[in-house]
Formats: sequence, structure tokens, C-alpha cells
Amino acid sequence: MKIIKYSLGQLQANCYFLIEGEKCLIIDPADEASFILEEIQKRKLKLVGLLATHGHFDHVMAAGEIQMSFDVPFYISREDKFLMNRFIETAEHFLGYKPSVVEPKKFSFLKEKELKISNFKLQIIQTPGHTPGSYCFYFEKDNIIFTGDTLFKQGIGRYDFSYSSKKDLKNSLKNLLKLPKETVVYSGHGEETTIGKEKKNISLRFID
Repeated sequence: MKIIKYSLGQLQANCYFLIEGEKCLIIDPADEASFILEEIQKRKLKLVGLLATHGHFDHVMAAGEIQMSFDVPFYISREDKFLMNRFIETAEHFLGYKPSVVEPKKFSFLKEKELKISNFKLQIIQTPGHTPGSYCFYFEKDNIIFTGDTLFKQGIGRYDFSYSSKKDLKNSLKNLLKLPKETVVYSGHGEETTIGKEKKNISLRFID
């Protein structure tokens, strides 16, 4: 499986293209739909789905516009649907202007289980804390995981929002750190790391 990362929008959210042959699965469509659509066309890819690690606007704003060109499901947690319902208002607050956004029209709600989307087989891991409906996507065969804003290189997700939970985030991180240490971590912002490295980076005081 080939992975291409684009850091998009003012908040530089990571958008990932996962490619198997001509099939493409996008994790966190982020912002800049026109760029994403151009890349799909330029690379002659067949888009099979959109996956969101959580519902924050900087990770999902392009989903609706992409769906106007491709009739594919948008996978997100039911627990984070409330964030989607107000993401234009939230985007205006953080960006300083009201963006013109097409809202997604076709949702598929995630559950903690194994999921197969065309050629792609992954495990859905529920990791609440940063948001109530944060999920991570683990590809055991490839030894990689996409952690959204739950776990970063030398960092963890914010838990100071009114809907966040420090306790839940602790438990989610403990579960993630049980994965094989060689597992490569692709997060919602910044560079990749490994589970082994983050076991050393994360404050034991926070985890215990």
C-alpha cells in the first residue's frame, strides 16, 4: 500500500491518500477540495471512500465537495456528528472568516470493528478523549496506524474543549501504546513517528 500525505488548509491538517493499484481511500479529507480532486484526476485514481478520524472542521471540510464528484461514503463516528452540524461556525471562529463549504450528503457511521472498503482492510479503534467520537485506523498487515489528533509525534491531543475528556484520552493512549512498538504512527498534524518512540515521549505522569 502506498501512502501520500498532504498538509492542507490554514491549520495544516494531514490528508492521507492510501493507494492500492488504482483504488484510493482518503483519511481525513481536510480542506482544499479542489486540490484533492485535481490530485485524484492527475493520478488517475478511483476513490472508494472517505474516512474521518474525528469531526473537527480542519479534518473534514472537503468531504462534501468531494462527494459532489464521487459517489462515495463518508465514514465518521456518530458521536462526532454534532461537530459536523456546526463545523462552518467553528471554522469561522478559528479561521477569521466564513468559509464556503458543501456539507457531506452521505454518512456511514463508524463502529469499533474490522472494516473492509474495496481493497482496504483495517481495524477501527475507538479512542475518545480529544473528541467523544475520535477513532484510529489500524492496518495490521502494514503495521501502521492513523491516529488523527489523539497521538502526535512528541505530543497528544487537546483535552480542554467542553466535550473533551482527559480521563478518556488517558485510556485511549494506554490502549494505543499496547500496539507493537514498530507500528508507524500517522497523525492528524506533523510528521510520522512510531509507537515505540511515543512510549518514551509521553509523560508517564499523564498516563499513570
